[in-house]
Amino acid sequence: MSLDRKYLVFALSYAVAGMCLGIYMASTQNHGQLVSHAHILLVGFVTSFIYGIIHKLWLNNPGAIVAKAQFILHQLAAIILFIGLMLLYGGVYPPEALDPILGASSIGVLIAALLMLYMAIKSGTAKA
Repeated sequence: MSLDRKYLVFALSYAVAGMCLGIYMASTQNHGQLVSHAHILLVGFVTSFIYGIIHKLWLNNPGAIVAKAQFILHQLAAIILFIGLMLLYGGVYPPEALDPILGASSIGVLIAALLMLYMAIKSGTAKA
């Protein structure tokens, strides 16, 4: 499966997860997971969808190793971030226990964004 399609599948999966969480919060009138909900939709759905579009429309031979590493890093960091936020805002673990995990996963998401920027710059021109 191509990376643009993988990004699309992951993006839509995050959209479903974020919507389910939103529906749960609305039905229980407990909006304690609002931050988790927003991150699932923005970092997961929106960012993955945009990365998929970039792969489909603009990247000309981005380099298999960098592209695959960027994909894996973004997905792994995003999932760890979401789980950490769910545990934090669910009151399962205190911030002191989760802050290092949340910090590392946030840096992972940032590094993945920098790798995407690198691939976009390196690629040069749009596909015809």
